[in-house]
Amino acid sequence: MKRDVVHIDHDLCNGCGECVPGCHEGALQLIDGKAVLISDLLCDGLGACIGHCPVGAITIEKREAEPYDEIKVMQLMVSKGKNTVIAHLQHLKDHNEIDFLKQGVQYLRDHAAELPFSFDDVVRAVHKPKVSVLAGENHGGGCPGSRTISFAKPAQAPAEDNGHAPSQLRQWPVQLHLVNPGASYFKEADVVIAADCVAFAMGNFHERFLKGKALAIACPKLDSGQEVYIDKLTTLIDNARINTLTVVIMQVPCCGGLQRMAQMALARASRKIPLKVAIISVEGDVLSEEWV
Repeated sequence: MKRDVVHIDHDLCNGCGECVPGCHEGALQLIDGKAVLISDLLCDGLGACIGHCPVGAITIEKREAEPYDEIKVMQLMVSKGKNTVIAHLQHLKDHNEIDFLKQGVQYLRDHAAELPFSFDDVVRAVHKPKVSVLAGENHGGGCPGSRTISFAKPAQAPAEDNGHAPSQLRQWPVQLHLVNPGASYFKEADVVIAADCVAFAMGNFHERFLKGKALAIACPKLDSGQEVYIDKLTTLIDNARINTLTVVIMQVPCCGGLQRMAQMALARASRKIPLKVAIISVEGDVLSEEWV
């Protein structure tokens, strides 16, 4: 399966930095005077950065999708220099991809004698909190609202005396265009794909459907680029090797598109997993819930 990834022509790039804020995933940074894709792990291929490039240095290339391999990424990053390596590791740290961060650091440690820079310098830079690794350039980039976060949840979270029901959300972001199917919290997880309106209509959505699961939300009527949704769902099934997929939709006709996208992804995937569909009334009642 192929996926879209940003490609930067460094010969054309003039280092203006206009593209950096346009990357909602925070995967672009200015390093050594050039825009660099510091991690294709979180590049969603939407190309929001393209329209901000005044010299046409950014394009979208389609290439075969492989399961994310931090060792291969680190080999590429080392060839781009110390600042790029630091930025990449810091990016993993900021997005709570701790397993990948450990793999990257271990690769550097194992190859410390061969590196064209100091391994210790890299580790010190990455472990400094809130310190720029770009020699004074303040182009961290990315929208804070789409920063990947994994929330630790207790095994049981009882409701407080005031009636407050604790959130069962375990990660961020949740919008399907923004989620990264290679994120660690999707690996072998039970996943819920919910229509945008469900959580507003259903008061106990968190306890009934979300508890213990990873989440993505989408609107099959209003969202554009829905072929990307099918590709991401297929990647979740094949590469993240999710255990189950639950589609939660409203009773309105347009919501059925989300179920169809899930079924198309299952048809394309090489693995077969259980699919559950739940339909919620506009009053918030569960009209049906069954494996299909």
